[in-house]
Amino acid sequence: MMGRFPSMRWVFGAWVVAASACAAPIEFDFKDPKGVNNVVFRLDAPLESISGSATGISGKVVFDPENPAATRGRLVVSAESLHVPNPMMKQHLHSGQWMDVARYPEIVFESTALEDVQARGDEVTARVRGRLTIRDVTRELVVPVRLTYLKDKLGARSNGQMQGDLLVIRSQFTIRRSDFGINPAAPQDKVADEIELTFSLAGIAPRK
Repeated sequence: MMGRFPSMRWVFGAWVVAASACAAPIEFDFKDPKGVNNVVFRLDAPLESISGSATGISGKVVFDPENPAATRGRLVVSAESLHVPNPMMKQHLHSGQWMDVARYPEIVFESTALEDVQARGDEVTARVRGRLTIRDVTRELVVPVRLTYLKDKLGARSNGQMQGDLLVIRSQFTIRRSDFGINPAAPQDKVADEIELTFSLAGIAPRK
C-alpha cells in the first residue's frame, strides 16, 4: 500500500492543476466572425422617431465562471458603422455636427466594476459600472447587464468550424446626447435628447 502513495499524490496533484485551469478567467473576443453582433439605438421625439443600429463591434471581456464579479472588459463600436435607413439622415448622422465619425471613429465602453451580482446557473445579472466615451467625451455610467456563459457552445454557433465557449452580454439603458455633445442645439421635438440603447453581443473563446 505504501508504494502506491506517490502515484496517488501525483494523480491528486494533476487533478488539482486541471481543476485550477478549468476555473481560470476566460478572455472572450467580441469581434464576431459571423458579423451579427449589433447595437440598436432609438430616439423617440414627439414629432419623429429615429431608429438605427451599429454593427462594427470589437473588444475583449475577461470572465471567470467561478467569480463573475471580477468581470472586466472594453467594448468598441465603430462610429462609421452607425446606420439609419434614410440615406440623407445617415449622412447627417455621420457629419461633424452630429457624430463626426471622421474625427471620432470609436465609441468605447470600459467596465470598471460589477455590482449587485446574482448568479443562477449559466446566467449572471448585475449592474456594471464603467466609462462611456463618445465624441471624446467620457461619462461614468452604471447600467444593468445580463451575462450568459455558454460552455462548449461555440461549435454549435460556428457550424463546427471552431470549438470553445461563448459569452453573451445583454443590456438596455438610456443616455442623453447632450451629455456627449451630439448636436445639443437640435430641437428636441424632432430629435429626442434621450437615446435608448439595446444590445445583445456574443463573444467567443476558441479552444485549439
